[in-house]
This record gives sequence, C-alpha cells and structure tokens, in this order.
Amino acid sequence: MNPQNNGTLHATLALTLLSLAALASGLVQAQTIKIGVPVPLSGSSAAAGTDILNGAKLAAAKINAAGGVLGKQIELVPEDDACDAQTAVQAAQKLVDAGVVAVAGGYCSSAALPELTAFHRAGIPYVLDASTNPKLTEMGYDNVFRTIGRDDEQGPFAASFMKNSLHVKRAAVIDDNTTYAKGLAQNTVESLKKMGVDVVYADSITPGQMDYSPTLTKVSSLKPDVIYYTGYFSEAGLLVKEARQVGLKMTFMGGDGTNDPTLMKTAGPAADGMIITTAPLAQFLAGAHDYLDQYNKSYGQGPGPYSVYEYDAVGVTAKAIADGKSAKPADISAALHKVTNYQGATGTIGFNPKGDRSRAVYITVVVHNDQFEPYQRQDASGKWVAMK
Repeated sequence: MNPQNNGTLHATLALTLLSLAALASGLVQAQTIKIGVPVPLSGSSAAAGTDILNGAKLAAAKINAAGGVLGKQIELVPEDDACDAQTAVQAAQKLVDAGVVAVAGGYCSSAALPELTAFHRAGIPYVLDASTNPKLTEMGYDNVFRTIGRDDEQGPFAASFMKNSLHVKRAAVIDDNTTYAKGLAQNTVESLKKMGVDVVYADSITPGQMDYSPTLTKVSSLKPDVIYYTGYFSEAGLLVKEARQVGLKMTFMGGDGTNDPTLMKTAGPAADGMIITTAPLAQFLAGAHDYLDQYNKSYGQGPGPYSVYEYDAVGVTAKAIADGKSAKPADISAALHKVTNYQGATGTIGFNPKGDRSRAVYITVVVHNDQFEPYQRQDASGKWVAMK
C-alpha cells in the first residue's frame, strides 16, 4: 500500500471517529435538560452558595429518580458568580453558552441583577431563590420569578416587629452598601418613620473591615433601643461581637442575609439573643421534613437558610417544563407565569404578574446556644405571637 494513501486512510478514520464521538456526545446532551445554577462558590458567601447548590442537587436527584421531565434527565450546570457584579456577567454568559434552558439560583442581588439582564437578552427564565431586591421583578421582564419574598416586604415586617413587639422608640439601621442591604435598609427606615419610630442612625459600613468599633461607638452615643443590620452574615458576626465587647446592651437584629450558621462561628457567645428577620427556615416548615432528612443524610449536616428555596426553585421550573410540554426557554417562562399552586417544601407557590411569590412569609428567629430558634410571627390579625 502506498504510504501516502495509508496516511490518508488513518486521517480519514480519525476524523470519522471524532465525528462519531461528537455525535454521541450530542445525543447524550440531547437526553438532558440543562438548568443553570449561578451562586457564589468563592469569596465570603461561598458557604451560602454551596448550600444553595446542594439544594438544587437534591431537587434534581428527586426529579430524575422519578423519571425526569419529558423523558429526559435534569442536568445542573453550576457557575460561580462570587457575589460580584463583573464575575456574575461572565458566569451568566457561560451558562448561556452552555445551552441552559432555565436558571434557578442567585444569592446576592448585586450579582443577580446583571445576571438577569444577560438571561433576559437570551430569553432564558431565571427563578430566584434568595435575591430579594425589589428591582429584580420591577424591570418589566417576563422571564424573572422568585420563590422568596422581597425587601419591601421584609422591611415593613422588621419595622413592625421593632415597633409593636420590642416597643422601641429609637432605632439604628446599618447596611453594607450592597444592593441587597441598602434596599432592605431603605425600606425598613421608611417603615419605621411612618410608624413614628425615631431613626437615629442610618448609614453604611465597608464590607471586609476587621474593626467596626468607630461606627459602633458613634451609634452607641445616639442611644438607640435596637440596632438592625441589613448586610451579610460575615460582617454581622463581627459587628455583634464588637458591639458586646464595647459594652452595647441594646437589642441587636439582622436581616435575612445574616441568617447563616457562620454568624455564630464568628461572633461566638456574643450572638446569643440576636434576633433575625427571615423567610421560614427549613426546620420550621411543616412540608420540609423529608427535605431536612435527605439533606442531613446527603451532606452530614443541616441546611442553611436558602437551600430549601432553591430546592423549590428547581422543582417549580421542572413543573413548568412538564406543564408546558416543552423545554424551550420561552415556553418555560410562559408556563411559570401560569403556576398558582405548586406544592413545594416551603409551602404553596404561585407567581403574581411580576413574577414575585404570591404568598411570601416572614418570621423572626433568635440565636440561642449556637442555634437558630423560632421566636415570633404575626398571626392573621397582625398580632405578634410566639412560635411553637
């Protein structure tokens, strides 16, 4: 045989094998439905992001064990957005390029906002599990949904608790200058003022500092009855620790961004008695018992605050795909808008025309013996009652 012909034959065979491999890979990919999961997997919020991803994995595993959706398996595609706007843009583009048909995730609103813009441009639905800034569902986009409440719902809730349960007359509100924290702070301050509470301090700290005593000293001089911090758990732990070290005795509160076990690890005993406004934790939800058991069995520890909302975000997305009998992004968005009574681990989920959860709920929890314990909620009449 001519050596030249022999080389040509080998080259042709190699190309054929590569084509077959590519075809096989395409067939495998065609048998899955890709759902993107953008979360912080690096940086100070990595623990929260990992917890959310774990919730997504449990949801996908349950769906796939039951036969998947439309005869196909759910394939999760995680991307690290680092809670950073610039990184988030890159993460969103990677998910678009990967061919995801829907996205379920989000933690920091400052990252979710640029992600949403990218997904809207690509026509891909984004179901948020933890990003609470109102702007996300106020932009007029038809592809955004939320399994959790908004800051302009949590702010009035927090203000009502301070006014009507704690009976405070003077309040200090501190944020960390991020999109989420500033939004929650603004809504809380506005509500406190409407209720006649004197807001003696409302300003920002810079995240990542090692010493917040100058801010705390200034706040202390204004003699508030309560300090409400609307930023994230990493700074909250240090703030409450330093507050107690400098002798501040007033009630210390945090928004739902402080709701993470890392808070207690950072603050130690100083966190005891801290009150947090939050969507109900999995351990306080009647419909989440199986989820709790599965999370503990799979990961050797209990879930953080948002993984169960991610679990439902993946679940309701799968329902929309099944209901619409299509894995096309536009069809998924259309089907999500029709969801009114999905029975999730966090309760009944339906979306209003903006994409927000129709019946969002908030509670207060208190730190006691390194644990989050149920504290108070509002009953149907708006009265504050102890949680059982």
